[in-house]
Amino acid sequence: MQSAADKQDAGLSTVAEASRQRGFYLETYGCQMNLADSELIQGVLEKAGYRPVADPLDAGVVLLNTCAIREHAEQRVAQRVRALISASRNSRVRIGLAGCMAQHHREKLLAAIPGLDFVVGPDGYRGLGELLNAEGGFAQLRLDRDETYADISPVRGEGTRAWLTIMRGCNRFCAFCVVPYVRGRERSLPAPVLLNELRSIAEQGYKEVVLLGQTVNAYEHDGVDFAALLRMSSTVDGIERLRFTSPHPADMSARDIEAMADCDKVMPQLHLPLQSGSDRVLKAMDRGHDMEQYLRLVDQVRAAVPDIALSTDIIVGFPGEGESDFEATSAVMDEVGFDHAYMFKYSRRERTRAENIEETVSEEEKSARLSRLIDEQQVRAGAINERMLGQLTQVLADSPAKKQAGWLAGKNRQYKTVVFDPHGATVGELVDVKIEATGPHTLRGQRVA
Repeated sequence: MQSAADKQDAGLSTVAEASRQRGFYLETYGCQMNLADSELIQGVLEKAGYRPVADPLDAGVVLLNTCAIREHAEQRVAQRVRALISASRNSRVRIGLAGCMAQHHREKLLAAIPGLDFVVGPDGYRGLGELLNAEGGFAQLRLDRDETYADISPVRGEGTRAWLTIMRGCNRFCAFCVVPYVRGRERSLPAPVLLNELRSIAEQGYKEVVLLGQTVNAYEHDGVDFAALLRMSSTVDGIERLRFTSPHPADMSARDIEAMADCDKVMPQLHLPLQSGSDRVLKAMDRGHDMEQYLRLVDQVRAAVPDIALSTDIIVGFPGEGESDFEATSAVMDEVGFDHAYMFKYSRRERTRAENIEETVSEEEKSARLSRLIDEQQVRAGAINERMLGQLTQVLADSPAKKQAGWLAGKNRQYKTVVFDPHGATVGELVDVKIEATGPHTLRGQRVA
C-alpha cells in the first residue's frame, strides 16, 4: 500500500513532468533573419503556454531554427539534432526542425533522421503552439504569400540592439540561391505596424535597430517605399541608431541613398553583396547588374555618405568561373576597398537554377581561391582600420570585453568592433572612444569623457 509520503512524492513528480513538458529549448543557426524568426517563434510558444528553458534536457520541446544557404551548415545542424535525439532517447521530449532547412528538405528529414518528431517551415510558425499541443508528429511546410506575422510580437532578449523584420521572401531567384524556394515571394509589413513596433522596441530600452529583409531595400507597402520607411523610422524617439541588411544592388535607388545621407540615425554602414567581380559570372548568377553599375552605385553612396563603411558577400568557384573571372573579383575588391567581406566557396543547392550546371572548379581550386581572397582582405581591412589611429569614434557599448577584464566592447557607427577601457561607462551607453590600436577585425582604445 502506498504511503502518504509516497503519494505526495508521486504527485510532485507528476507536476514536475507536466511542467517540463511545457518547457521549450530553442537553438538558432544562420543569418539575422533567423535570429528574428526565433524571437517570433518564442512569442508564439509563450502565448501558447510554453516557457523557455536554458537546457535541452529540461525541455519537453526542443526546436532548432535552421539555415539552408550552405551544405556545411545543414550537415552541422543534422549532427546536432542527432546528438539531441540520442541524449533524449529515454524521455518524452519532442524534437523538431524549423526554418529554411526544414522547408528545403521537407518531409525527407523525418525519414532521414529517426527520432525527429516534426518540421515546420518559415511560414508555419503561427500554428506551432496548437500543433505541439496535439499528439503525434507533423510537417507544416506550406509557403504563404500573405504571411507576414504582422500581428505577432517577438520576444526579444536582453541587449542594446534589436532586429525588426520589415519584409519576408525574395523575388530575385539568383541562380545559386535557395531563399525564394524556402521563404517564398516578397511581401512587406505595413509601415504603421513597423512604426508601432519601433516605439515598443524603444520603450524596451534598445538603442539600435536593424531593419531586416532578404532584399530589404525592395520594401514597398501601400505606396511607402524603403526610402520613405527609413525617414519615418528616424522620427521614432528613443531609437539612436538604424541599420538595415541586406540590400540588393539592383534595388538600391537614389531615394535610398538620399535618405541615408539625410537621416542622422541611419548609420554610415552598408552591406552590398557583390558575389563576383566578373560580368560573365554575374550574368550566369543572374544578379541583375553588371560591374559598371555596381561601381557607379559605390561612387554614389560614398559621395553622399563620405564616412561610410562597405561590406560585401563573395562566392568563389561558381560553375564556369575561370582564372580571369577570379582575378576580376580580386581586383574589384581591392578597387572598392571593402571594410569587411563574407567569403565562401560555391555550394551546390538542390532546387536552385544552378543545381544542374556542371561544376568546373575543383574543391582544391575553390579552397585556394578562397584562401587568397581571405588573406588579401585581412591586409586590406587592417590598412583601412589603421587610418582610425588617434581618431575619436562613437561606440554603443554592447557587452563586457571577452579578453580584457573590466573593459567593454561595442560597435561604432561603421559597425566595427571596438574594445575599450570604459572609465565608468556601462553597457547601453553611447560613448566617444579614442582609438589607440587597430587590427583587421577590432579597434582598441580609451573612452574620452
